[in-house]
Amino acid sequence: MARRSNVQQGLRTAGEPEHSTYPPSPYDPDPEYVPARGRKASRRGGWSGGGGRWLVWTGRAVLWAVIIVIVVNGVRAPIERFTQGDQPAGSSVTPTSSGFPEADAAAFAGQFAAAYLVFDGKNPDDRAERLKPFIPEGEERQFGWNGFGRMSAGAFQLSNVEVLDAQNAVVTVFAQSGAQRWRLSVPVYYSNGKFVVSGKPALLPAGGAAGLPLSAQVEHDDTAENELRPQLEGFFKAYAAGDATQLQRYVAQGVTLDGFDGRVTLADLKSVSAPPGGTSREITAVVVWNIATMATPTPGATPTDPAAQAGGLEQAYRLTVEKQGDNWYIKDIRGAVRSAE
Repeated sequence: MARRSNVQQGLRTAGEPEHSTYPPSPYDPDPEYVPARGRKASRRGGWSGGGGRWLVWTGRAVLWAVIIVIVVNGVRAPIERFTQGDQPAGSSVTPTSSGFPEADAAAFAGQFAAAYLVFDGKNPDDRAERLKPFIPEGEERQFGWNGFGRMSAGAFQLSNVEVLDAQNAVVTVFAQSGAQRWRLSVPVYYSNGKFVVSGKPALLPAGGAAGLPLSAQVEHDDTAENELRPQLEGFFKAYAAGDATQLQRYVAQGVTLDGFDGRVTLADLKSVSAPPGGTSREITAVVVWNIATMATPTPGATPTDPAAQAGGLEQAYRLTVEKQGDNWYIKDIRGAVRSAE
């Protein structure tokens, strides 16, 4: 019987693994791995393949990408905030933390408007004196007025403040002259705690009243309205007088209301509107208050003089009422949303 040759291609030390004539593969088992022997030896082999390792490296790559994005955004954000102040003046973005004193600028512009929009050709120097604290030194003293005509204005209210940067803004105020409402846009400059009007203002129309659509038809509870009328008449008389004892007869338990303390008197309970409902409802009442004249009597005035008589004002109220037994009691009184006819 022929024997197999034991001749090796090279010297091999004891325990050295036999080398394959084929090129190595990434799926070959670890040559250094020596399996355990015996009953307690693990049945699992070495690393099972390259798929798991690629998942690990992919996860690490994604994690590092997220970290890089966070770091870049964290560095970029303060740089952008720092450079925001370099935006052009025409930008529509209003700085939120420019340091410009908006409240003081609004007050300054309102006072300027009160001087600027009031003039009288018979006394031009009066306007020039009132404008001095607002306009730059060396500016023409009437600041664009030709010295003719007459105008008066009042009811100055802030519309908005457009902050351009830490020292410049345009403040727009509302004003009324007779039946005309205006807006006046005033450019202002701020430095060292002081303001100055930095250019000619712009007079703009404020628009008229909005068109009010017709209100929806209101459903009435005639029975409740008839029950409420005498209660409401007594309540509004006590409300006008400010009589706390009398008011307690008409308000719900635990409710306290302040009255007018005699500054008005009830002339008429014009209407009561109560929708259908349960024992608690929200109703509308229209009243006419008589308001005593506050003016100093004119010498020679007669009792028939209209200015010497009490003025009447029609007012609409929204009341929350609650029925207890046969009577209704007031829990709250506010201004009405829209008068219900």
